Amino acid sequence: MAICPVCEMEVEEKKARGTSIYQEKPFYFCSKACKKKFDESPENYFKEEEKDA
Repeated sequence: MAICPVCEMEVEEKKARGTSIYQEKPFYFCSKACKKKFDESPENYFKEEEKDA
């Protein structure tokens, strides 16, 4: 299971409504709306300590 980075809902990778690659890592989304929000500004969905890593 993956976690949608936008709404933090559990997402089964094979049933994801969308995927994006950001910093060479795949992200899975529960809806097309969440994917769109993420794609517009993916940096908003990381905690400060993750941004520095």
